[in-house]
Amino acid sequence: MTVAYSSYRNSGVLWAPNIPAHWDVRRISTLGRVGNGSTPSRSSTAYWGESGTPWINSGTVHQGVVTKSPRWVTQIAIKECHLPIVPRGAVVIALTGQGKTRGTAAVLGVDSTISQHLAYIDVKRSLISGEYLRFALMAAYDMLRTISDSAGGTKGALTCSAVKYFSVMLPPIAEQSQIVTYLQAQDARIARFIKGKREIIGLLIEQKLRIIDHAVTRGLDASVKLKPSGIEWLGEVPEHWEVKRLKWVCRFAYGDSLSETSRHGGSIIVYGSNGPVGRHDMANAIGPCIVIGRKGSFGKINYSESDLFAIDTTYFVDKKYTKESIRWLYYVLIWCRLDKISKDSAIPGLDRRDALDTLVPMPNETEQEQIAKWLDVETAEINEAIARVEEEIRLIREYRDRLIFDVVTGQVDVRGWQPGPDDVVSDDDLAALGDDEIEPDEEGGDDDA
Repeated sequence: MTVAYSSYRNSGVLWAPNIPAHWDVRRISTLGRVGNGSTPSRSSTAYWGESGTPWINSGTVHQGVVTKSPRWVTQIAIKECHLPIVPRGAVVIALTGQGKTRGTAAVLGVDSTISQHLAYIDVKRSLISGEYLRFALMAAYDMLRTISDSAGGTKGALTCSAVKYFSVMLPPIAEQSQIVTYLQAQDARIARFIKGKREIIGLLIEQKLRIIDHAVTRGLDASVKLKPSGIEWLGEVPEHWEVKRLKWVCRFAYGDSLSETSRHGGSIIVYGSNGPVGRHDMANAIGPCIVIGRKGSFGKINYSESDLFAIDTTYFVDKKYTKESIRWLYYVLIWCRLDKISKDSAIPGLDRRDALDTLVPMPNETEQEQIAKWLDVETAEINEAIARVEEEIRLIREYRDRLIFDVVTGQVDVRGWQPGPDDVVSDDDLAALGDDEIEPDEEGGDDDA
């Protein structure tokens, strides 16, 4: 759709200078009540339960509409800690967070309490809808990040004050509704595209895992005699192999805190739980190195031949922490399925004590190298196919970001758009838009020693 409005005027706003002549520009403080969330003490079991009022943290806002919570707070916590109840339909925005979390917005699907790392906007529905404001904040994402990066300190953060005084475009309420309907329909189409691509990636990963599983547990010589491992789920292993707990094979070292504002650029890749998240001029791990997701994408395994900086949402293993082949160990950790081991906390994560208790089959050093080299060859084509599909997802996300910006700032007029038979919006579809690159903010410290 390329239809423009008939006339424009200067908005006086840096991030969207020209807007339709009949649109207004308003500070968020004039559009609703803005406030901070709060987090109750984690030391009291009376404050947390399996039911009650949902407590939303910054790691859940990226999916657009929050309807579920990883934790619930009790009425005792609400009363004693004076937790604000934020009503359904309010917009929440992440004030802090690693990766892409900071500056992302969502609409609450139920009455909730929220973390201190979030602000809320209880909108005046006669002026603006929460759904429209969410799209407006998405369009302004880059500017919100710039504001937080310039706030000073070692960790970029937005503030409630910055949110209150931030200006957004304000079309008439009926036009807002049309914009929301249009963008939700496009989101549904894009979500179905991403969902299909993720299913393809899932099938490719399954194929890759079958290859890895066989090589890691049986080796490469089909004629070798096997013996019972003594572990029911593992079955038989080559007769000359050992079975050891992972803690006798390697150690998991904690990554270090490194906010985005502290990253100086350079040749060193910064790794988060989900992979590369930036660059820095100093390393804390020596290549070859394995990075294991600790928070967010916990249990995800990444590998680098080069020196890197592993941030505090990760563990890492380099030659300082194992005597075994790093490349072989990378495939063993994939086989371990560490993403199935979750610590029950506000932000699910990987407890290294649980992970290192995993039993693994152990060939000698020569076989480790042979297995790693064979798997590199056998999985290369699959890895390339996965990378191509991931690039398609990245490009469609870029298109979505540009479309939202153009529509919310009035560069494209959607007033004449009418939904078609494929413009059906479902929560299941929209869940596919959840960003895989989110790194959680560290709310509440470490779970293990």
